[in-house]
Amino acid sequence: MATLAQEPVHTYPVDPLDVSRAELYRDDKWQEPFAKLRAEAPVYRTEHSDYGAFWSVSSYKPIVEVESLPELYSSEVGGITIADFLPESDVRMPMFIARDRPVHTGQRRTVAPAFTPSEMQRMSSDIRQRTAEVLDSLEWNTPFDWVDKVSIELTTQMLAILFDFPWEDRRKLTFWSDWAGDIELVKTEELRKQRLEYMYECGAYFQNLWNAKVGKPQTPDLISMMIHSDAMAHMDHFEFIGNLILLIVGGNDTTRNSMTAAAYGLDRFPDSRAKLEADPSLIANATQEIIRWQTPLAHMRRTATQDTELMGQQIKVGDKLALWYISANRDESVFGADADRIVVDRPNARRHLAFGHGIHRCVGARLAELQIGILLEEMAKRRMRVNVLGEPTRVAACFVHGYRSMQVEIGKY
Repeated sequence: MATLAQEPVHTYPVDPLDVSRAELYRDDKWQEPFAKLRAEAPVYRTEHSDYGAFWSVSSYKPIVEVESLPELYSSEVGGITIADFLPESDVRMPMFIARDRPVHTGQRRTVAPAFTPSEMQRMSSDIRQRTAEVLDSLEWNTPFDWVDKVSIELTTQMLAILFDFPWEDRRKLTFWSDWAGDIELVKTEELRKQRLEYMYECGAYFQNLWNAKVGKPQTPDLISMMIHSDAMAHMDHFEFIGNLILLIVGGNDTTRNSMTAAAYGLDRFPDSRAKLEADPSLIANATQEIIRWQTPLAHMRRTATQDTELMGQQIKVGDKLALWYISANRDESVFGADADRIVVDRPNARRHLAFGHGIHRCVGARLAELQIGILLEEMAKRRMRVNVLGEPTRVAACFVHGYRSMQVEIGKY
């Protein structure tokens, strides 16, 4: 994507604690400034950044406090990313994660049935079969890109099933997701316009799928669920696109980047990998630990609806707060001094905030956990070990915390 090669050009004095800088994530150098923030200023104001002034909320406790007070800290007023909406070059595409109650409640309730335990049970054999097919198609002891061949392939297949999306076009979902989730694109007018074009293309494609299902009996896919619900049946086109983009980015990025983290992280911590290889009963816990360690969405944004105080800091109405899940998941006071490591039997791995907290906790969390867990189980069945051949190419952005590509070889253990 166009932003990958760009070196940042900051037109203001750089604050070393401005953790929105894309290069920190591109170069995997974000850990140190966040450790400093957690230790010295867990609620910290950055005056000048590419995204304007904002508060960084970087430790576990205040993030849970903000997430527990959705009336005081709105998702709707300023949206859910640190990038501001620009009326002159953006089109507002509302999505339920960026709505406050009561709209949020009704729309979330519509899609929630797709992710119940019984649905997970129903889908699990299909997920297992597709995972097995992808793993069996890989060549042993031969370099390949894990992101492309495994992570993207498995997640786009899952999305295609969730949306009843034409199978042969499923890679379009990855393409649209990458453009929708790349927060860096807002920095140039040209890329903003380009993104808008792709979002319209996505919307037009899905509008055809919607039209084909109107008046038909309900089927278990998300589009049909929307058509047959009071809360979402009458969305205008922009809200429809907004909610689709939310579900695509949510379903794509969380799972895809955690699947890559499973390969990369276990390679980085061979003691944990050996423990997991010796005891597959740890897979469920290891899944939570990998999601915690990766944190595929680095932040969510909230906007204060009135003057308030957070950990001794005076927050003013309209102030922007970035909730850095990526930092809270490394909070030593919760996860211990080894929070930067993958520990597959970590007793409280499930306490991570990678899916958020409170009313906006990720609606598809169970599905992401299921997909990652099955991948680890199927790898264990084949005694498959992933050996990473070099540092991955990472997403250069402070929203999606992910990987563009990663060369690996697979061998037996």
